[in-house]
Amino acid sequence: MVLFAFLGLVGSFPFNSFLAAFFCTAGAASLAVSLRLTLTMPAEFHDRTPQRAFAEFVFSNLILILGALNYIG
Repeated sequence: MVLFAFLGLVGSFPFNSFLAAFFCTAGAASLAVSLRLTLTMPAEFHDRTPQRAFAEFVFSNLILILGALNYIG
């Protein structure tokens, strides 16, 4: 919501920046939901330890941020 308010107030001149911020926000939210499901449902994810799940979460966020920074140019 804040991102769209900023877009309305400032404008959308660097539209790539807006898209990168939007996809980074949505991607981080979906990764957080995935981490939470992995940690709270151990029966479905019996082969993953909490440390491995958190490490995958951190690595995925780094890849997401690097992709967003590359998209901004």
